[in-house]
This record gives sequence, structure tokens and C-alpha cells, in this order.
Amino acid sequence: MILKKNNFALILLLAVTLYNCTPLPRFRSENNSKLPIENKQLNETYKDHEVLEFIEGTASFYADKFNGRITYSGEVYDMNGVTAAHQSFPMDTIIRVTNLKNNKSTILRINDRMPTRGDRIIDLSLGAAKVLDFVNDGITDVKLEVLEWGQGKK
Repeated sequence: MILKKNNFALILLLAVTLYNCTPLPRFRSENNSKLPIENKQLNETYKDHEVLEFIEGTASFYADKFNGRITYSGEVYDMNGVTAAHQSFPMDTIIRVTNLKNNKSTILRINDRMPTRGDRIIDLSLGAAKVLDFVNDGITDVKLEVLEWGQGKK
């Protein structure tokens, strides 16, 4: 009888250990497969939207070092998605970002925080930097236009 109890305990411990080694669904990359579709919808929905506030400054982008990590908003960062990190805008704020060097623009959603830096106003995902065509430069001057304030975390 004692041998059977020990076997049961051992099997239970093994099952719990194996279960805890499986990845959580939120860390799987397929969860962010909606990002390119979301960006297309944002560009269509907000293209003629009223501008609530605007600011000009320098943008940079962040990529593989943070790819797959959890953002401030709680979602998984996808470097190929079209999102951004800002110092103070509430999460889910919708903005139009325009590269002032080539006039290319895209509409995206704030989903992360960036460190406070006096020389930058926004950090864009690699996907956004590709759309705005400044990957080779690393930084560019941009205009941010707030189209809708987010209701997410501040």
C-alpha cells in the first residue's frame, strides 16, 4: 500500500512539473498575428479623424532585443507589428506618425512605455520604422497626431 502511495505521489509530482514547463498562451508569437491586420484597419478607420493634439520631435525604433517580451500594456511585443512606446500617453492611444523627412505616415496604437529621454518623443516598433522608411537611419524627425485618447493604463 505504501509503495502505491509513493508511486501516485511521484506520478503527480511529475505531471505537475511537466505542466509547469509548458509555455503560457500569451507568450506564443501567434497571439500577435493580428497586428498587420489591425494596422490596416486603423489606417482606414482613422484616416480622416480629427486631430486632438500634435507634437514634433525625434523618433527611434526598437526591435529584436525586446521581441517576444511583455509590453507595459500586457501584450507580447512583436517587432514586426506596427505599434509604439511613449513616455506618458495612455495605453491604446491611437496616433498618426508622420516621418517629416519623406512625408510617409501610418496610424498606430500605443502599447508600451519608453524610458524618459530628452532627445526622443517616441519609440516605434521595427514594423512601424519600415512603414515610415527610416530603418537605415535609426532615428528620424516625426510629427505625432493624437486621434483618440486611450483608456488603458497611464
